[in-house]
Amino acid sequence: MAAAYYINSYDIVDMELFSQYPPAVMALLEKYGASVVASDLAGVAVEGSPRMMNAIIRFPSPEAALQCYQDPEYQPLKAIRLKAVRNCTMVLVQAFTS
Repeated sequence: MAAAYYINSYDIVDMELFSQYPPAVMALLEKYGASVVASDLAGVAVEGSPRMMNAIIRFPSPEAALQCYQDPEYQPLKAIRLKAVRNCTMVLVQAFTS
């Protein structure tokens, strides 16, 4: 089964609130065999509108990624993220295999 990646871009509007999100999410990612491939507050927009935060998270499969997103443990963390950010885009893409 091919890996899958969440590609996230958003603007953080409440850094104090947002600071609770990453450490809690990291523990949950381990449960699903996921890892953060990239995370940056200074990404460069080559095209389109830049966002403050950009991250890529690798999962072993699309199913694992969706299970993590739907996990009851993630829901309060998601609420923190949604309150702390604006202009959020979160896309799940499957790894390219030849």
